Amino acid sequence: MTRDSQMANTVCPVARSLDVVGDRWTVLILRELSMGATRFEEIQIQTEATPQMLTTRLKALEADGMIERHPYSEKPLRHEYRLTEKGRSFYPVIYALRAWGETWCKDAGEEIAMRFVHRECGHDVGLGSVCPNCEVPVQRKDLDASMSDQFARERAERRAAFKRR
Repeated sequence: MTRDSQMANTVCPVARSLDVVGDRWTVLILRELSMGATRFEEIQIQTEATPQMLTTRLKALEADGMIERHPYSEKPLRHEYRLTEKGRSFYPVIYALRAWGETWCKDAGEEIAMRFVHRECGHDVGLGSVCPNCEVPVQRKDLDASMSDQFARERAERRAAFKRR
């Protein structure tokens, strides 16, 4: 059954959404793209997906209009991946998963992996999507992000391990 025929079997928007983004690897790829990664290698390093798995997911995301490929090297031909408007509009889902994971999937004493500060007023928004200081709803474009030392180390260690291969 193709993706189109699966979507035709239901009008449920949750089921249709899961047809596009309903696996771990796809969501992690979208996380990396949302964090600014654009190159295959960096996405592979941080998701820990196999090259075949990553290639398959990137092709599906492109077919679904979530990302676009853009060449950055002619010889050899290499592409970078960029979120489309449709792909960027998935960010609130990633943000909500982050908040849920910070609340329910951490060991006691672990620090918050990513902090977001409202650019307009300079206050940490915590896990919400409304600035507690201004009481203004915020979007990703309104926020400055910073990684905890632990999360930054984890990402750097993945990069170093990949380079040693």
